[in-house]
Amino acid sequence: MKNREWNNQVKQVLDGDRELESLSPELRREAEAARRLLLEAIDRRPVTLSAALEARIMARVRGRATARWPRAWRWLSAPTIPRWAMLVPVAAAALFVVFSRGGQQIDRQPQAQAGQRDSVYVRFELYAPRASRVALAGTFNRWDTASAPLVRVGKDGMWTVTLALPSGQHQYGFIVDGRNWVPDPAAPTVDDGFGRRNSVVSVNTINGRIL
Repeated sequence: MKNREWNNQVKQVLDGDRELESLSPELRREAEAARRLLLEAIDRRPVTLSAALEARIMARVRGRATARWPRAWRWLSAPTIPRWAMLVPVAAAALFVVFSRGGQQIDRQPQAQAGQRDSVYVRFELYAPRASRVALAGTFNRWDTASAPLVRVGKDGMWTVTLALPSGQHQYGFIVDGRNWVPDPAAPTVDDGFGRRNSVVSVNTINGRIL
């Protein structure tokens, strides 16, 4: 496979710089064949972490969880969506609930966080040989583009990161070079309602499975 020369348009699709739907039917078949070859070359064996490494990871996760204000500021100042505007209806709804209950305390449901006991380690991978940096953002980290950078593996252009995800369905995507949104070619996708495709991963913590 390393010796094969793909069409330049096919290479752009593999690098995440072009949509598969923009190719002609013939090049689309070639791009799909190239993706299958890339996916077959990926090592998808379960990742086993040593107890010492897992302890260091959990310490970092707990440390990040306590730093709420820096994470909140990154979430509010993200360039992709004016998220500060989303707080206006949320604040209005909160005031309505407070006054309608006569000042009673509102029950809050605990949110699942990465690293809890009901979590499963999931490895994310992306083939992007021309990228200088790749990050992972999704519902599991509140679309934080800085909290989950991928690490380049070898010289073949493969990037990877392993995260502890709680049970449930999560949407996510890769940010290549800080500007290009790239869905995971190895996962199903859904429309986010704004013309962008998000990848989907479902985690079953009871059986320790990724669906």
